[in-house]
Amino acid sequence: MLKEGFYTALGTPVDDDGNLIERSLVKHIEDQIEAGASGLLLMGSMGIEPYIKQSQYGKIAKIAANTVKGRCPLFVGAMDNSVWRVKERLDSIGKVNIDGIVVTTPYYNVSPAKDIVEYFKAVAHASRYPVYLYDLPGVTKIKITLDIVSSIIKDRRFAGIKSGDLLLNKQIINDFSKRSDFSVLFSTLDLFDVAYNYGITKNLDGMFSCTSKNAAHCYKYFAEGNMESGMKYLENIISLRDVFAAYGIFPSFTVAMNLLGYEGSFGPDYMGVAGDEAKEHIAAKMKEIGEI
Repeated sequence: MLKEGFYTALGTPVDDDGNLIERSLVKHIEDQIEAGASGLLLMGSMGIEPYIKQSQYGKIAKIAANTVKGRCPLFVGAMDNSVWRVKERLDSIGKVNIDGIVVTTPYYNVSPAKDIVEYFKAVAHASRYPVYLYDLPGVTKIKITLDIVSSIIKDRRFAGIKSGDLLLNKQIINDFSKRSDFSVLFSTLDLFDVAYNYGITKNLDGMFSCTSKNAAHCYKYFAEGNMESGMKYLENIISLRDVFAAYGIFPSFTVAMNLLGYEGSFGPDYMGVAGDEAKEHIAAKMKEIGEI
């Protein structure tokens, strides 16, 4: 069972050829652990997993695992369109010390629920690690429903779910209380306080990569029952996210990470570059909320 707190979806720093900048990733991981992150997701959505070169995937996982060294849970994204391709990803990491893989539904063709269940089961069979579902319908166009969760919940190879659907998370907690080891990680910033009050106390987001100071304060106050003070820091994180949305998520994220001292690009290879106005706005906001 995962402990409560903030879980950071890490960024992946790469050079112009798409190769990992190792020192940047190591610094990023160390800073997150020092800030108090309860766990780390490597190569998730914010970590550009679908864009990572196959030649780099295993290297990134191994470097991250060797850096974390069991100090907190480490999960690795394995989002793809076939079991063959997921297995190829997993084969490249060997037997590194990670705590689970995170998988979405396949996202090229829309498939019926029964096929999605079979896909998840096949991935679990192919994986030596526990499997965490990733409900991301805005990207995959397929919603992970309560019926899908119900079809796999008795299989102990499945260890949890990451979803921004508050109702689904509440239903899982209520309907499957016997699987107390099945972790629910919430991922909608605007409703973190609501989820926390309901008892969903594990929250995972990519914005924590560049707002770890605010995230740590937020969850410290939440844990103490001081929701009002915690909300101030959550609102800081949301305000920076809104700036990102205005200028483009990945160009903005790259600017923010560079301001924090992390080298490299943190977006896909076709990503545009943030202009001067965006850079100035992002820097001003990060100073305002105390991250730089």
